[in-house]
Amino acid sequence: MFFFFVGGLEQQVRQVLKSGAGRCIICGSRADLVDYDKVLKLFFVPVWRWPGKDPLLYCPNCKFFFPHSYSLPPTATNGSPPPPALPDALRCRFCDRAVEADFRFCPFCGSEL
Repeated sequence: MFFFFVGGLEQQVRQVLKSGAGRCIICGSRADLVDYDKVLKLFFVPVWRWPGKDPLLYCPNCKFFFPHSYSLPPTATNGSPPPPALPDALRCRFCDRAVEADFRFCPFCGSEL
């Protein structure tokens, strides 16, 4: 006897809490702070749905969910002061996040500094 099973678990946006709350860590576009649902699908049909625990950032451009603590700083808009400049030695060259000077590896993306 042979059984074939097609199913999976995915996340779906339930409600946008704040538009443009951060930037995507993959493509750099604007990311929204959202409440989300986890959805169990069997044969591509939603069977069970339950709410996620904490709000996440969601990039509508690349369809990626990630925690708020991993987001890139938002870009400056008109009327707001630009973020303070840090020397290049204190920024990761891959994810552009502020890193302490005594670190050898970026704590956010894991790349060597």
